[in-house]
Amino acid sequence: MHRGGWPKSPDPGSIAPCMSNTVIEVQQLTKRFGPVTAVEGLDFRIGAGDTVGLLGGNGAGKTTTIAMLLGLLLPSSGSITVFGEDLLKHRYRVLPRMNFSSPYVDLPKRLSPRENLDVFARLYEIPDRKARIAELARDLDIASFLNRPMQTLSAGQKTRVSLAKAMINRPELLLLDEPTASLDPDTADWIRHYLETYKRQSGATILLASHNMVEVERLATRVMMMRSGRIVDDGSPADLLVRYGRQNLEEVFLDIARNRKAAQQAAQ
Repeated sequence: MHRGGWPKSPDPGSIAPCMSNTVIEVQQLTKRFGPVTAVEGLDFRIGAGDTVGLLGGNGAGKTTTIAMLLGLLLPSSGSITVFGEDLLKHRYRVLPRMNFSSPYVDLPKRLSPRENLDVFARLYEIPDRKARIAELARDLDIASFLNRPMQTLSAGQKTRVSLAKAMINRPELLLLDEPTASLDPDTADWIRHYLETYKRQSGATILLASHNMVEVERLATRVMMMRSGRIVDDGSPADLLVRYGRQNLEEVFLDIARNRKAAQQAAQ
């Protein structure tokens, strides 16, 4: 991937600035699937330009939360405000300003990356679709397989195409679910640098769900920890390390996932 240097920096001039200090506000957000409560009573705000890590074990409620923030799932109760708009009432006012990437959401397999990106470029009404796709193909090093069917690509190649899809409209709000899954360490580090550059130059807000604690410590300015559908802790990575008396975020994650802090407090 551009082995001679870093990827070309995204152009911040074409990105509309967010005029509010709060990009996402969630109040008492709850989602039930029959008798199962996947998310219960979430309250949080995310400010403009923040990178927030959303962490938790499998089944903690991360994916359900992100799906509701995208308007893909309707909450059982509670409210979501994005860019000052009620997402449930005015979803299509905010969707053009945001995007989403996940290696676990497949793009149409018979289409090539170029064809998939062209579809999304049309949906987002990108003025010069060919130029934007060419730019992303260069920046994310997908040009060599741009015309191959998605079903022939490796997991890591699909991850990069998914990220290209998420960047097609130069989003102000970027929701990332495991953005470097299936990537080798060198490529993953390169992608993190790309995201850091994009955020620094565009002022974008990023919500990051990841099981890679090194990635979260590097990218996130704040971490929200989920367990059993609730946010059980919230703070900067440095604050969480001090609070739990740990050396790294992975140890904090394990403490929270296994409810060690509560057990220790009960024993005292």
